[in-house]
Parts: sequence; structure tokens; C-alpha cells
Amino acid sequence: MTPKILAIDTTTEFGSVALVRGGAVAWETLVRATEGFGQILFDRIAMALESAGWKLSEIDCFAAAAGPGSFTGVRVGLAAVKGLAEALGRRAVGVSNLEAIAWHGTAALRAAVIDARRGQIYGAVYDSNLNLVSPEVVAAFPEWLAALPAGDIQLLSTDSAAFGAALAGTRFEKDGICEVPRGLASAIGRIAEARLLAGLAADPAALDANYVRRSDAELFWRE
Repeated sequence: MTPKILAIDTTTEFGSVALVRGGAVAWETLVRATEGFGQILFDRIAMALESAGWKLSEIDCFAAAAGPGSFTGVRVGLAAVKGLAEALGRRAVGVSNLEAIAWHGTAALRAAVIDARRGQIYGAVYDSNLNLVSPEVVAAFPEWLAALPAGDIQLLSTDSAAFGAALAGTRFEKDGICEVPRGLASAIGRIAEARLLAGLAADPAALDANYVRRSDAELFWRE
């Protein structure tokens, strides 16, 4: 039987909920939550299930964006997935936002980038099988660009406008940045489905956040 996947992304204010089966998206809804997802996430999940005609008990695997992104948003999404998976005795998958962005790419090498604020970015390079070629890092954008592997690389982001001006004078100036959908839940669901079928989905208790950069609290405490 083809598994049913419920995937969520709560790592930025532009979140999403998706239902995936057989590599296809049965339902996806974008959710903008300027004040956080804590009060609305389960309502949106219920709405998605009802719209697709699915029951929560039919879900075979739960998936969530694991970050990088908002620290609170990451925790909300992972807690929701862990709770649902544990309650139903299902497997769970956490997917890096950078990997979900790279999933949308078409090139052999795909450099995914997210605005990390404070003049920095989160970035990583993946191949067409979504294997890491260059590790996930937080860095200044110009330095990260200069350190990317030689050869043809496709730049991808959910917000190309944030980086376009910085490409001037670089080897990426001509091609620019390919903008992918803000809603990453459908890509997360497809990645999670592949992992589930490969036997790589985890016990929900094993899911962990992918912050890449330490939280403000940790940074300020250290300083």
C-alpha cells in the first residue's frame, strides 16, 4: 500500500501543510502566521485532512521542517510531529529546510540559501540525489559564494530578492538565483516518503532540530 505522509513547515512566518502520497501532493495549504503557529497549526492540519478526505489515523509517516529557521517555529513543528507520531505509533522524519529548497532544483549541483539575518545566510550544496556536497553553514553571503565548488551550480532560495544585488561581479551574476515556493511542506513530504520507503524514517523521539546557528539566548549568554 502506498503510504500517506503529512508534512508541515513552521520555521518561518510563511509556513505550509501538505499531504503527500505516491510522490504526488494530495493537498497543500500555505499558512502565514505572523504571531506564530502554536495556536493555529492543529486547526490547519485538521482542515487539510478534511479537504483531502483523509483521516489522521491513516497517516503512515509525519514529517516536519527541522530548520534552520525561527527557533520557536522549529520547536513547534517538531513537537507537533513527535506528538502525533508517538500517539499513533508511526514513524517520523525531520527534513532540513535547505534540503527541501534543493529538492526543487534541476541541476547536478544545487546551492540552497536562506537569509539568516545579521548579515549572514544559511547555505549548503547538494547533488541531484540530495546528498550533501558542501555542509550546511552560517556565513556571510559573499564569502559563502566564493567558497562554492567550481563548475556549474544552481543557486536556489525562497526569496531571491534578498540576494540578487550581491551577485553582481560574481560568476553567478548571469544566471541569478532560482526562486522556489515559500511553502516547503510538499517537498518535505516527498523527501520523507522516499526515506520511509527506504527504511530511513525514525522513531519520533529521535527527531532533532537543525538550527545550524545557536540561539540568541546561547549567543548572549556566551558573550
